Amino acid sequence: MKTNTLNIETAIQISKACDEVFEAIVDPGKMSHYFISESSGRLEEGKTLIWKFPEFDESFPVRASKIVKDKLISFYWDSFEGNELLVEINLESRSSNSTLVTVTEKSMENNEMGIKWLKNNTAGWANFLACLKAYLEFGINLRKGGFDYLIKTKEI
Repeated sequence: MKTNTLNIETAIQISKACDEVFEAIVDPGKMSHYFISESSGRLEEGKTLIWKFPEFDESFPVRASKIVKDKLISFYWDSFEGNELLVEINLESRSSNSTLVTVTEKSMENNEMGIKWLKNNTAGWANFLACLKAYLEFGINLRKGGFDYLIKTKEI
């Protein structure tokens, strides 16, 4: 059975408490160590921010929707086709002071463009989670230098 819409859902468990994970996502100073290069501010309910990534020339507007401390971060951002998409990051406390982080992004039509979005953004959110885990658990910035090939490709 073919569905008309496509959604992304990916998750990882991080060996840190929900409050630490939450702060690493809403605080641009922390986020710049694993995800973005800069932000126009802290991710807070009702605010619209501009995110920049080191590997892209474009800036990305992010409109915070609902924020529930230590539990939920949701925002809207534009897809590469100009559609506004909802991203929800859920934090669930687990045993041993760890947090299950689940990212959901929705939705695109089930067509060629939607499948391209699904492929690219699923990989992107999996990378986000791996980078967040590496940063919080080990202080490592996995993104640093990881996308230099994209920048060099643009220069050719």
